[in-house]
Amino acid sequence: MAPETFPQMLKRHRKDRGWSQQRLADALCEESGRATVTRQDVYRWESGRRAPKFWRPYIAAVLGITLEELDRAIATSSEHVPKLEDLLPGDGPAVALPMGGGRRVGRSTADQLMARVHALRLADDVIAGQDLIRPALRELDAAVTLLRESTHTEAVGKALRVAVGELAQIAGWIASDAGQHDQAERAYLLGLSAAREAEDATLAGQLAGSLAYQWSNIGRESEGVELAEAALAEAGPHTPPRARALFWDRVAWAHTKTKDVRAAMRALGEASEALSKHGGEDEPTWLYWVDAGELQVMEARAYTELHRPLRAVPLLNDVLSRYDATHSRELALYLSWLAVAYADANEPEEAASVARRMLDISDGLGSDRTNERARVVRESLAPFRDVPEVREVLGVA
Repeated sequence: MAPETFPQMLKRHRKDRGWSQQRLADALCEESGRATVTRQDVYRWESGRRAPKFWRPYIAAVLGITLEELDRAIATSSEHVPKLEDLLPGDGPAVALPMGGGRRVGRSTADQLMARVHALRLADDVIAGQDLIRPALRELDAAVTLLRESTHTEAVGKALRVAVGELAQIAGWIASDAGQHDQAERAYLLGLSAAREAEDATLAGQLAGSLAYQWSNIGRESEGVELAEAALAEAGPHTPPRARALFWDRVAWAHTKTKDVRAAMRALGEASEALSKHGGEDEPTWLYWVDAGELQVMEARAYTELHRPLRAVPLLNDVLSRYDATHSRELALYLSWLAVAYADANEPEEAASVARRMLDISDGLGSDRTNERARVVRESLAPFRDVPEVREVLGVA
């Protein structure tokens, strides 16, 4: 019989007691004396999305098992972590050039490449940049080789360039999440060239806007504003509504980072107005994640960055109440903004509670973005280190 994994063990003990996930969360809060375990935490543990760290001794006590038994089950679980090859379709690292090189490729090859691009996007939803950067860059390199060394019709060539542009965008995003900002910039610029050759203005705006977002976050704030606005202009007025909403969001963030409150608020309003016009039009598949919730997050982030916590906290709590807990990196990022907003609102106990959850999720995640946000969270808590809850979180951190 195969060893029992931690998710299996946890679910078995919970069901043996006739408990719901919420009841188990309540029991852990009672055992630890901290009201910071939620039903979503239990769900993540039981689905294998996360393994507990701080909560291990309390889980062992509630389940009536030894810590050694618990740790063995957690170790067994680590052998069953999803791999990239489970998420990308087909065999091999990328769509390959037909044997002999220089041979003609058709539309099916472009479609196959686009399928891998979309799969890589979905992988990015659940795998952090440091674990994904090598296969992403390998995919990009193979796609560029395919484009350069094959022959094709003009229509297929355009489809291949769009695929390379989209692949360069997600590879750049992954590289940025891995902290490889120079590599990310090279990928974005390569993709921008491919998008322009394909005459895809919306994709060009997406690539330029992605680079602008990176610049805004790494100390190049003024350049970020200029490039975000240029990206919006390059995309043009006929860009699909959700794309314009996304590009306006990046303009808003760029102005937020330069502390231009009026320009940031105006851009947020434009983003909301653009999204309101979305309704069944043809649009790129990469816009699948842009919705009212994402705009709400950006609005809350802007309010947090501009030290307006009374506006930020309700927005973030609303988003987090219905957010997909399997997207660990984004969940950690959103929690980081909420922790900082609570600290700004002079609510250190609430800030510490949220920060504990954020730090637990982000620990060992492999994302430069969450590592940086963890640093910001700790800095925001530092003035309250005399508060016991804060002191404990900072000690754990």
